[in-house]
This record gives sequence, structure tokens and C-alpha cells, in this order.
Amino acid sequence: MSGLRTDRRTVRLSLTGLQRGRRRSSLGHSKCYGIPFWGRKDAMDLDPSTDLSFTRTLPISPSVVWACWTTPEHIMQFFVPKPNLVTACDIDLKVGGRFNTTFDVEGNVMENNGIFLDLIENSRIVFSDAFTEGWKPNPEPFMTAIIDLAPDGNGGTRYTATARHRSAESRKMHEDMGFYVGWGIVVDQLVEYAQTL
Repeated sequence: MSGLRTDRRTVRLSLTGLQRGRRRSSLGHSKCYGIPFWGRKDAMDLDPSTDLSFTRTLPISPSVVWACWTTPEHIMQFFVPKPNLVTACDIDLKVGGRFNTTFDVEGNVMENNGIFLDLIENSRIVFSDAFTEGWKPNPEPFMTAIIDLAPDGNGGTRYTATARHRSAESRKMHEDMGFYVGWGIVVDQLVEYAQTL
């Protein structure tokens, strides 16, 4: 791959920086935080027996959605349906980096430790509890989440959230827990919060 150069600097993301325009690689692509994505197939086949997914159009740009999903202080404002709370969030924004959150759900503390599996700025965020930082396997993983973002052509975002599960039973359990309602509320809270920034 002679001639290809990747930017290895740590990028500090902020809404201000993202509003100035998309960061581009030397090839003109959006910054990829893991394996370079040019030439790779990002489309995925959903398995209705193990996957849950929905798509919505949001009135905020992909760069703002990305910033909200990749900045701890923003995630704490929307990532669990109210009146429940995100009480802590710790992120190392790189493939294999930690994505740890703590929820207070009806007075119960829930620790959610995982890692990022794929990051493509303003386009895709994939995280999972199958591993924790250092690629340590979780003995009882629940899901892998995929957040796909695309411009909608009107300044907004085509937002697709997918939860992939190891078995049909864990998928059904997640659906019965209220995946569509809960994750829909999270998206509403994300939009409401992002519009205040």
C-alpha cells in the first residue's frame, strides 16, 4: 500500500471543531478510527432471528449526532430513558478503546463496560460488551450496537440503530425489555439535547 498515509494523531472531538467541516484523510475520506474503510463492504445483512433495528430521520446533522455519541458529557444527557440517569461515562475513542457507562435505573446501579469495534467519523459507531478494554472477553455479553449515520439531503441525519445478539433468546429478551420504545426515547432525548447545543 505504498503512497497511502494514515493520520495517527489523537483527535479531540468537539461540536465547535466538527461544525467547521468534516475531517478528511489524505484520500478525501472521512476519518476512520480503525481499519481504513475504503474498499471494505460496510453494508450488513440483518438476521431477524438475532438482530433488532430501526431507522429514523433526525433534524440534526451527522456531525452533531457523532459528537453527542462520542463525548462523555453529551452521552450522559440522553443515553438512558428518563427519569433514569447515566451517572458516569468513560470513553477512549479508538477501535478497542473503552466505552463504559454507569446507569441508575430505578435506584439500581448498572455497570456497562465494553469497547468500540468500529468508528468512522460522522458515519458509524459500533460498540459491544462482548469485550472490555484490552480485548478481555466478557463471560456474559449481551449485544453489539451499531449506529449508522448518513446525511438525509436536508441537513439532517438518516439514523439507523441496530442491536445484534448472540442468540434468538437474547434478542427476544431485549425486545421484550422494550428495545424499540427505549431506544426510540433515547433518540428523542438525543435530538432534544442536541438542539440546545
